Amino acid sequence: MTDQPENADLDWRDGVVPVATRFDDPYYSIQNGLAETEHVFLAGNRLPERFFRGFHICELGFGTGLNLLSAWRAWEASGQTGQLRFTSFEAYPMTPADMARAHQQWPELARFSQRFFTGWDSRCFRFEAETLSARVIIGDARQTLPEWQGQADAWFLDGFSPAKNPELWEEGLMCGVAACTRPAGTFATYSAAGHVRQSLAKAGFEVTRVPGYGRKRHMSVGTLKPD
Repeated sequence: MTDQPENADLDWRDGVVPVATRFDDPYYSIQNGLAETEHVFLAGNRLPERFFRGFHICELGFGTGLNLLSAWRAWEASGQTGQLRFTSFEAYPMTPADMARAHQQWPELARFSQRFFTGWDSRCFRFEAETLSARVIIGDARQTLPEWQGQADAWFLDGFSPAKNPELWEEGLMCGVAACTRPAGTFATYSAAGHVRQSLAKAGFEVTRVPGYGRKRHMSVGTLKPD
């Protein structure tokens, strides 16, 4: 059983958008968080086109669980059988009540949100269902990722802004991401910061800057290069 960690400390912008007071940054686009997730993390990783049985998504920054719900919906809509595997690394988890409050913004995800909370183990940070196996690994990713033995097919790099949460964008951590990526695995992130792209390139990814979501002109995507 996981020791209970320090939960995220939040403000709610306009009563609906959670902002992490520790990083002074919202958890998702104020314009449309779900549309941002679909553009950045799903389309950025060429999903659902790349889905196959046993596909494994990994993520830096679980936040509200929005990315998980969106990916789960895409998995089921694509007609895949078996479980989508989803592993996220999170230092300051939201309480279930705060996650549920955030989910209310997206009625199109209500069915998945309800199923999630029905089965979510908030002490062990695990979820199991016929079509989804999810685990949130609690702690500083710089420490927990090197201890993880898994391999990802796609990464959602969704830490807070590199300017406000530089720890999740360090070159050493990006090398860890690459080391835990299967051959030809991919990443996507809303960030187009030069040092982030350089760190990912040094780690072994072919990095491309592409159009971002909404007011963000650019974001970054990439594929792990062959050895």
